[in-house]
Parts: sequence; C-alpha cells; structure tokens
Amino acid sequence: MKIVYNEKEEQIIERYRQDEKLMILVYAQWCVNHDLDPEKLYERAYPGQRKNETLQEVLERTVPKQESEKIDDQTVIQALQAFGNDDLAFAVQEQIDVRKRGYG
Repeated sequence: MKIVYNEKEEQIIERYRQDEKLMILVYAQWCVNHDLDPEKLYERAYPGQRKNETLQEVLERTVPKQESEKIDDQTVIQALQAFGNDDLAFAVQEQIDVRKRGYG
C-alpha cells in the first residue's frame, strides 16, 4: 500500500531528511576531527546493520580536521540523541571518555 502525502507533509519529511543529514555530517566531521573512523564507530554502535548509505554519502562532505571548525563533544551527542541514535551517542561518549582519560 502506497501512502500519499500532501504538500505540507512532504515538506516536513524533506526537512527531517535534511536535518538528519546535517546531524550525520556533524557526527562524521566530529569523528574526523578526533581521528576516528565514523563508519567503524557506527558499526560498533550498531553491529550487524548494513552500511549506512547516508553516512557514506555525507563522508564526501567532510573536510580535513585542520580545515574544520571545532565541534563541541556535547553538540554531537545532543544531535545524535535528538534523532534517536542513543547507541551511537553512547559510543561517542565512550570515545570522549577515552580521550579525556588519555589527557588526564
């Protein structure tokens, strides 16, 4: 059964997709900035899932960490949680804790 959406619903869905891509870009760039592999960390959070096509698409838009602005740790966690990616937010928090212990 195909669901038919009106124009307003289509706009809401498209806006959600755009926001989701932005969240994934923030996550991916945060990983690049901290010398982490976004795909490996994603797989650790969601073992057994197929590759995230949007993540692969967004990786092309990341920049080297020297060219990136700083992304606050809590910003990436909050963005992930806002989209229900609690397992990935947990994996990110683990990496933050490892990094902080390394500096401590």
